[in-house]
Amino acid sequence: MSNTKEPFALKRRLLSFKYAFAGIRNLLVYEHNSRIHLLVAILTSILGIVLHISPWQWAVLAIAIFGVFIAEIFNSAIEKLADVVSPGYHEEIKKVKDYCAAAVLLASILAVIAGIIIFLPELIRILQD
Repeated sequence: MSNTKEPFALKRRLLSFKYAFAGIRNLLVYEHNSRIHLLVAILTSILGIVLHISPWQWAVLAIAIFGVFIAEIFNSAIEKLADVVSPGYHEEIKKVKDYCAAAVLLASILAVIAGIIIFLPELIRILQD
């Protein structure tokens, strides 16, 4: 980090959005699991619309869905960095990658649990009617 204080520049701030959107695009293009997450997020959102879930339920779903994507982004970023730093096999790098994969798994399990809590009672009610 530089000790010189740069003046605020709107153009540079706007470029940061460009880079962020490029990151999302790259995630969806190059990381196959992110496409599965996106498909599930879309299907879950459609189900939420069909079942007319409450604003609080939407909030929980949004946190769960974005949590999975955030975990996947960090997982992918750390894996890419690890591959550059240590292109060959290294036991400690494997552990780091496994930890990252575990974070995505846990975020996904949490999202599934949230979906079950939100959707199952409504689906049972519909099936009983």
